[in-house]
Amino acid sequence: MKSNASLIYGFILVVGDFLALVAGFVAAYVIRGPLSTIPVANPIKATEYLKVFLLLLPFWILIFALLGLYSSSIQEKRFRELGRLLVGAFIGLLFVISYGYIVDKVIFPARLVPVYGFGLAFVFLVAFRNLARETRAHLYKYDIGITNILIVGNTKIARELVENLANRHISGYRIVGVVGNKSHTPEHFPHIAVFDTFDDAIAKLRPDDIHGIVQTELYADQGRNNQILEFAQRHHIAYRFIPGNSEMFVGNIEVELFRSQIPVIAVHQTALIGWGRVAKRLTDLVLGGIMLVLALPFMLIITMLEKLSDLRPPILYKETRLTRFGSQIQIYKFRSMKRDYTGMSPEEAFTKMGRPELVRQYRSGGDQLPKDPRVTRLGRFLRASSLDELPQLFNVVRGDISLVGPRALYPPELEKYDKKDLILAIKSGLTGLAQVSGRRSISFEERRKLDLYYVQNWSLWMDLVILVKTIRVVLSRIGAR
Repeated sequence: MKSNASLIYGFILVVGDFLALVAGFVAAYVIRGPLSTIPVANPIKATEYLKVFLLLLPFWILIFALLGLYSSSIQEKRFRELGRLLVGAFIGLLFVISYGYIVDKVIFPARLVPVYGFGLAFVFLVAFRNLARETRAHLYKYDIGITNILIVGNTKIARELVENLANRHISGYRIVGVVGNKSHTPEHFPHIAVFDTFDDAIAKLRPDDIHGIVQTELYADQGRNNQILEFAQRHHIAYRFIPGNSEMFVGNIEVELFRSQIPVIAVHQTALIGWGRVAKRLTDLVLGGIMLVLALPFMLIITMLEKLSDLRPPILYKETRLTRFGSQIQIYKFRSMKRDYTGMSPEEAFTKMGRPELVRQYRSGGDQLPKDPRVTRLGRFLRASSLDELPQLFNVVRGDISLVGPRALYPPELEKYDKKDLILAIKSGLTGLAQVSGRRSISFEERRKLDLYYVQNWSLWMDLVILVKTIRVVLSRIGAR
């Protein structure tokens, strides 16, 4: 989805919940401590008290997240939200008390402090969420945070959606058009564009002006359904459809309640969306930063060896690759090829060295060649040990690529992928599922299938498993050439 309004609002809720919990328990400490005339049983310094809560609050926020308090559907159900806030506050308090027993540490200066804290924190949580909701509604009046949607279908549900969402200053949605018969668009909404076909709609509307597509019926002609879904995926537009007869699209499916309380199914190109993407970026920054610091001595040694083996620059090789949404980035590696062939295509290099017959052998071998004559002796070692890729840790920290992801493609390679839009739905990675499944010993087609599988089935746990396997693969040089 091109609109990040939902993610930003969720982040605001996280910050607000954090502050509300801190305010509630700090107020409880002050009320029962300094402001009370009754002596406390366990005098605790305010700094020590606050330090413990700041340590445990991230786990409290995690409990809220597991209860779904940051999902878009719960934000429209106030009573359900209140219930889950109450449960989350209680479970969090039990977690804090349990922590005190486990580490044998007195956390609260008096027995009434957790009682006061629980009540005050709940009040502050509800108050802040109401304030956030009212602020968001106020911003809608200035067209801030509005999500543009295109409704597709000749159904009563399409008409109901139009009626519920037409006022963008209340709903937060701007209907940029309806694909279907005008009879299904209420007469009192003449400002909404109506298109006879989906082709007419995309001819008049720019993809950048559409944040989401809601399809309210599945056409008998599967080609029309595929056209709509493929258009959404090609332009990275959120796609939702109302459950139909027995037909289903293949993809990452999530059942949710749309604004008008209608059950819909969201089809995502990848599971790496929303907070998953935030968690992955934080993992890249933390682990990538640590790995970069640890790798600096090795990079210095390799630089010296490169200088000794060939005094002529460059030591680093820069090449253009593709990452998320087809953006071109510059990937850095230690130079492993002989200087005369650096930057050349295989065809150009093998022809220059007078061995054009190697081109066919290289291509038939899945774009790889045992004992490639273009590679230096030091380069063979660097490639086999994957040390040539250490400079890419700078790319990871900068946000160009992730630690784990599909292989970063050369622009010409993109044509070999029949699902090129899917492979570009997430950032490329320094390592990936294909690299730990055989590296260069498997064919290009097998690597492609593994990359696609990773994109569609991503999880943080899968990333951690791949990182651990990468260490084993690199140390054992499995599949290295």
